[in-house]
Amino acid sequence: MAAPLAAQVPQTLPPTNQAMFAPLELPDPGLVRAPTGEPGEDYWQQRADYRIRATLDPSAHRVTGSETITYTNNSPGELEFLWIQLEQNLFRPGSRGALVNSGSRWRGAFPGGGVDLSRVEVVHSGTRYRPSTTIDDTRMRLDLETPLAGEGGTIDIEIDWSFVIPEYGADRMGRLEGADGWVYELAQWYPRMYVYDDVDGWNPLPYLGQGEFYLDYGTYDVEITVPRDVIVVAGGELLNPQDVLTAEQQRRMERARATRETVMIVSADEVGTAASRPSGSGALTWKYRLENARDFSWAASRAFIWDASSWEGVLLQSAYPREGIGTDENPGWERSTEYLQHTIPYYSQQWFRFPWPVAVNVAGIVGGMEYPGIVFCSVRARGQGLFGVTDHEFGHSWFPMIVGNDERRYAWMDEGFNTFINHYSNLAFYGDDAQRAQSTSSPNIVQQMLAATADQPIETYPDVLRREGLGFMAYRKPGYGLILLRELVLGPDRFDAAFKSYIRNWAYKHPKPWDFYRMMEEVSGEQLAWFWRGWFRTTETLDQSVAGVAYEQGTTRVRLTNRSGLIMPVPLEIELENGEVLRETLPAEVWMRGDDYVLELETAAAPVRVTIDPAALLPDTDRSNDTWTVRPVS
Repeated sequence: MAAPLAAQVPQTLPPTNQAMFAPLELPDPGLVRAPTGEPGEDYWQQRADYRIRATLDPSAHRVTGSETITYTNNSPGELEFLWIQLEQNLFRPGSRGALVNSGSRWRGAFPGGGVDLSRVEVVHSGTRYRPSTTIDDTRMRLDLETPLAGEGGTIDIEIDWSFVIPEYGADRMGRLEGADGWVYELAQWYPRMYVYDDVDGWNPLPYLGQGEFYLDYGTYDVEITVPRDVIVVAGGELLNPQDVLTAEQQRRMERARATRETVMIVSADEVGTAASRPSGSGALTWKYRLENARDFSWAASRAFIWDASSWEGVLLQSAYPREGIGTDENPGWERSTEYLQHTIPYYSQQWFRFPWPVAVNVAGIVGGMEYPGIVFCSVRARGQGLFGVTDHEFGHSWFPMIVGNDERRYAWMDEGFNTFINHYSNLAFYGDDAQRAQSTSSPNIVQQMLAATADQPIETYPDVLRREGLGFMAYRKPGYGLILLRELVLGPDRFDAAFKSYIRNWAYKHPKPWDFYRMMEEVSGEQLAWFWRGWFRTTETLDQSVAGVAYEQGTTRVRLTNRSGLIMPVPLEIELENGEVLRETLPAEVWMRGDDYVLELETAAAPVRVTIDPAALLPDTDRSNDTWTVRPVS
C-alpha cells in the first residue's frame, strides 16, 4: 500500500531559478509596436524639417540665426501646445545642469551664456501670430491658438536667436584657440523640437548635460555665413563649392571624390594664406543640405588643415589645426581620414549602409562627440587613441543616428550597442593580436564594473547614474553583455541575423528597450528573459564553480554550482588522462531547477582537469573555484 501523499513529497523543496526564466515584464504590444519587436502597422512618429540661416562672428564668438521649423503631427490626436529645446541655456549661470553637474565634464556655464530669443512666431492654417510661450531653463512651451491636427497636420515655427559660444560646452561643443586661430565646434546650437511619441507623449526632460538627446528626423537646409578666411565643414552636402572654394580646391575635391587615397584640400603650408580662399572681399555663405537626419552640426576655423577621400560616394573628410599633427612614432590627425576608410566601410558592410553624403572628423576641444555625418574628437588624440575615438564616434552613426533611440532615458541603447560594434571593428582593423575594444580592453573589467555599478542596473536613466559609473553602465557593461550574447548564448549567425533585423526595422525610427528585447528573441528563436533580467535589470554577479568531479566505470560526473544570482551558460573543458580534451557549452537552462547541476557523460578515460570558461570570457567574480584537478598520488 502506498504511503500517504504528504509522506511522498518533501516538506521543503529546493529553491529553483524559475523566477529568472519567467517571461519578462514588458509593456503590452499593439498595433503601434508589434509583439515581434517590429514597428506595428499603425506605427507613427513626428517629423521636423529645418531651414536655418546662421552667421558666425569670431570677434565676439557669437552665432546669430534665424530658422523655420516645419513640424508635422503624424500622431492620431491633436496637439494644443508644442515643446522646443533651448539647450544653450545649459550654459546660463544657475541653470539646472550647472547646479547638478558643477565640476563635472558636463559643465560649461559662464557669464553671458545661454540663448537670446528675439522673435518667436508660428504660421498655422494661413494665420501668422506670436504664440504664448513659457521658458523654463532648457525648455520652451508654445501654446497654440488652435490645435495642430493629427495624421499629417503641419505648422511653421519661426525663431530668431543668438548666443555666445562657450569655450567649454559640456564636452559636446565649444571653441579652442590654436596658433592659427580659433576652432569652433557647433552643436546643440539651434532651437529644436522635443519628441512627441506613442509611449510618453511629449518628452520634455530637461537637458542637464550628462543625458544626451532624443530627436525626430527631417531635412536640414542650412546656410552658414562666416568671414572669408574661415573654412566651414558640416554634416551635410556642400551645395555651393564654387562660391566658397578656390578653383584649385574644387579640383582637389573632385580628385578626392574619385579615390580612397587621402587628398589635401588645404595643406598646413596653405593655412592662413590669401591663396587658400577665394579672391574678393566680404563674408562667404556656405550652403548645406542633409536629408533624413535627426540633427545637424558644423565646425569652422581659420586654422583648418583639410583633407578628404571617398568610399562609394561618401566624401570622407578630416579638418584639424596644426596642433593635431603627430610624429612618425606617434601619428596624429594626418591619419584621421585613413581611419575613416576603415570605419565607414566596415560598419556599412557588417550592419547597415552608411546613408549620408559626408563623414567629417573634426579636431578641437571636444574629447569625443557624435552627430550625423560629422564628429568632434580631441585635437590631442594620437595613435591608437585617435583611431579608437574616431571609430567610436562614427560608430554612433548607427546608434543613435540611424536607429533613433531615446538617449536621455536609455543611454545603453546607443553607447552600449556602439561599444559592442566597436569591439569587432577594432579587431578587424588591428588584427587578432590587437588590444581589445572598449568593452573588454581591461583584464580587470569585472572588478571595475562591480565597483562602479554595485547598486545601479543598466536600465538606470543616465542623468541618475553616478558620474563614475556612466562609462561602465552605459558603455562597457551593455557592450560586454552583447558580446556574451553573441559568442556564448546565440552564436554569431543567429545574433547577427537578429541584430541586423533590429537595425533594418528601426532605421530612422524610435525603438524602446522592449522592442529590442522582443526582436532579438523573435529572430533568434530564443527566449532570453533570464539574460535581459539578469544583465540589464539587476546588479547580480556571476560565480560559477566546479564543486566536485567523480569517475566510475567509464562515466564522468561533474558537479557544478552557481554561487550567485546571475545566470549564464557554462563553457566547460574536460581533460582526460589519455590526453583527450572535451569541450562543451552548457546552456543557461541547466540552472532552471536550481543552483546545482550534475553533468554526466561517458568518457574513454578518467578526468584529470575540469575548467569552467577556459577562455575567461564570462564575468566570473571568483576564478579560483573554476578549475578542478585530480589530486596527485602521494
